Amino acid sequence: MADPVSAVSPRGLLIVFEGGEGVGKTTQWRRLIDYLEQIGQSVVALREPGGTPPGDVIRALLLESGHDLAPATEALLFAASRAELLSRSVLPALARGDVVVLDRYLLSTYVYQGVARGLPMDGLRSVNQFATGGLVPDLTLLLRLPLNESLVRTRERGAPDRLERETEAFHAKVAAGFDASLAAAWQSQHPECGPIEPVLATGTPDEVAVRCISKLEQRWPERFGHTAARIV
Repeated sequence: MADPVSAVSPRGLLIVFEGGEGVGKTTQWRRLIDYLEQIGQSVVALREPGGTPPGDVIRALLLESGHDLAPATEALLFAASRAELLSRSVLPALARGDVVVLDRYLLSTYVYQGVARGLPMDGLRSVNQFATGGLVPDLTLLLRLPLNESLVRTRERGAPDRLERETEAFHAKVAAGFDASLAAAWQSQHPECGPIEPVLATGTPDEVAVRCISKLEQRWPERFGHTAARIV
C-alpha cells in the first residue's frame, strides 16, 4: 500500500508539533515557520483545533467555553475540526509541495482523549482514520519538559483554557502518554502517527529552536542540511 502522504504529494511535507501544556510548543511552531520562510521554503502554518471557519467555532467550544463536555463529545469535536482542516487546507498545501507545519494532530487525540480521558484507542483510531483519510505526518516533534516545570509555565501565562485548567493528575497522564509514544514498540503499533522525535524543551527558545531544526536536518539533509545556525 502506498504511503498516504506520498499518495497526496511526493514533495510536500507534514511536520507536527506535539507536547503537553506549557512546553513551549506554540513558540517553537512559530519559530520553525519563520525559519523555513527565511530559507525559502513555501510554508503553510496551521493549528488544531481550528484553522477554518467551522474549526474555529469548534475550537471555541473545546477550549474557550466553560462547557463540561463528555469525553466522547470532546474526541468527536476534535476529529470534526481535523477533517475540515485537512480538506480545506492541509491536503491542498501538500499537493502543491508546501511544508505544512501543524500545531497538534492525531497523537494529541491518542494522549488527551485516549490515555488521559480513558477512551478506547480502537474507537479513536477508527474515527480519526475516517477524519484524516489516513494522512500520516512525515515527522512529529515532541517537546519534552518536566511536568512541574510545564505546569509552572502554564500558570504563569494566565487565562488558562479548558484543558489547561484540568487537574495535575490529568496532566500527569498526558505527560506519561507522550512519553510512551516515544517507544519503538508504541510507534510500530501506531504507524498512523508517523515518526516521533523527542526534543528537549529546556533552555532558551533559541536553543530549543536549533534542536528542532536539527531534527529536520537529520531526516532531510538535502533539503535542510547545514542551516540550523541561521535561526539565531
